[in-house]
Amino acid sequence: MALPLLLCAAVGHAAPARGFDVLDYNVALVPDIAGKRVQGTLVMHFRAEQRLHALTLDSGALTIASVQQDGRALPFEQRDSRVHITLAAPLPAGDTSSVRIVYAGAPAFGLEFAPERAEVYTVFSTSQWMPSVDAPDERARLALSVTLPPGLLATGTGRALPTRTLADGRVEHRWELDTPMPGYVYGFAAGRYQHAEQQHGPIALRFLSADRNPAQLQRVFARTGDMLDYFAARAGIPYQGDYAQVLVSSTIGQEMAGLSLMSEDYGQGVLDDPDNIALMAHEAAHQWWGNRVTCASWEHFWLNEGMANFMTAAYLQHAQGEAAYQAQVQGWRTRLEALRAKGADHALVYANWDAPTGDDRAVVYRKGAYVLHLLRGELGEAVFWRGLRDYTRTYDGRSVVSADFQRAMEKAAGRSLQPFFDEWVYTAGAAEG
Repeated sequence: MALPLLLCAAVGHAAPARGFDVLDYNVALVPDIAGKRVQGTLVMHFRAEQRLHALTLDSGALTIASVQQDGRALPFEQRDSRVHITLAAPLPAGDTSSVRIVYAGAPAFGLEFAPERAEVYTVFSTSQWMPSVDAPDERARLALSVTLPPGLLATGTGRALPTRTLADGRVEHRWELDTPMPGYVYGFAAGRYQHAEQQHGPIALRFLSADRNPAQLQRVFARTGDMLDYFAARAGIPYQGDYAQVLVSSTIGQEMAGLSLMSEDYGQGVLDDPDNIALMAHEAAHQWWGNRVTCASWEHFWLNEGMANFMTAAYLQHAQGEAAYQAQVQGWRTRLEALRAKGADHALVYANWDAPTGDDRAVVYRKGAYVLHLLRGELGEAVFWRGLRDYTRTYDGRSVVSADFQRAMEKAAGRSLQPFFDEWVYTAGAAEG
């Protein structure tokens, strides 16, 4: 089946060249939980990929107070949720420099506040709490500090460093993310938490919640270690670092580097039904598919979310049996049939992802998982899992488009899979008979 011109253009699409590569961010954040505001200072080190005159960063609804380069104030302009910075002098290709940005704001989303719980946590939109390149193909290291009132517990992306108690009694919590990661998986959670800990081989597991006691937390997250083992085996890559899971006031679920957030209501749901583990499995799967192997642009978002949904079902098959897997498959199939009935089916690769609808998200999450299930049936167990493992290992720490996944699976199969990908990935596909 020939591809429409528009979709052909999207198959290999990645984010447009920015002219610079972010090496690392150093962020000092001071949230005002009661006032639902934040102020911060960011130092960003970058390398020019071409002769560079200016930088453009995503800045959400933040207000930039000042920008400096080597102590010299730089001119800047904010518009369309971005800050455009003119450098002091053109930077030759290959040279490195840094800028220091002071900012503040009252984010409407991205940084969530629950003052009644003395809680603050991040959800997905990183540029709402730190100016950054908000694109999945930009990977950088992060040093993050968050200054909080005394008596709160906090966890964040990266390796925890010792806290510092300031002269006024506030506590500075600090983390360093040494492995470059996409900015959307940066974040932290802090609150009046109870906590439990568990050692799973080399991995230190940490569970936090304001509402659940340590014994309850151990019950909620009893399967975490097994999940990480299963995904590591399927990926062919061991989990790296420690892993924290936090029950926060309200969220549909959020993966970050070495950290996952779920809601207190979800935690209660697991206590009520210990088999209700799909969401925590989904977020754990993202530690490989999403965080380590990342879609190069949101147009290929199914490689993150469809993959995590599929791997969740595969884990349920492992942990709970075939019926649990088939129940997930039936849910995907039913949703796809509903999309087709209302004319809302779509290719898994989008021409753009600027204003996705709920149906678009269903395509990426549900249809994406269903297509992986179909590919599993097409290739058979041995070939499918070998291809998935080789894909994950090949692109660990890299950004991918759908054609990269196709090539990896074709290599494992020893044949072209173009007809399958044409029908199911690059076009909406035909209804099943």
